[in-house]
Amino acid sequence: MYFFEHYFQTIVKYDLINKFKYKNIKKLPKLRKIVLNFSCKNSDTKQLALAMTALELITLQKGILTVTKKSNVILKLKKGEPIGCKVVLRKTNMYNFLFKILNEILPKINKFKKFNIKQNRNNNSKINTFSFKLKNTLNFLELEKNYYIYQNLPCLNVTFVTNRISFCEFIFLFQSFKMSSHI
Repeated sequence: MYFFEHYFQTIVKYDLINKFKYKNIKKLPKLRKIVLNFSCKNSDTKQLALAMTALELITLQKGILTVTKKSNVILKLKKGEPIGCKVVLRKTNMYNFLFKILNEILPKINKFKKFNIKQNRNNNSKINTFSFKLKNTLNFLELEKNYYIYQNLPCLNVTFVTNRISFCEFIFLFQSFKMSSHI
């Protein structure tokens, strides 16, 4: 699974330097982390526990519960109530998940018409985030084996956090990972 990490270090870096004419190697676009997030509409503990175990099965890493920061009368939420769970993947785990999503998940999606990417850019910070949703989480083999348990999971939000790059550089970065047929 070190293939993507090695591929990025040896081939993709030089392609980026040649295409975008970088003078400083430290300014090259790269993935910093991948954040996987399940957010539940209500604070049902059973659904939260299933989402947490699903994240652990998918990523082989322990998840974190997310709680509300403020109370909301309209949504009937109290401060400190759990509303979801997330996993932050870095370094080797990040490249392992990227390999899994490119080779196992995206080819299984038959009606993959458009890859909806939201670009969030903050002028004060040096990060860019690109996110999309996977509606059918049963495409993961780990969850497909136990279909009867994980059939009612909410959408999985996948967020790629990169250093500050433009959208065309982001597309080039993922096309270099052979994701071009999906974007």
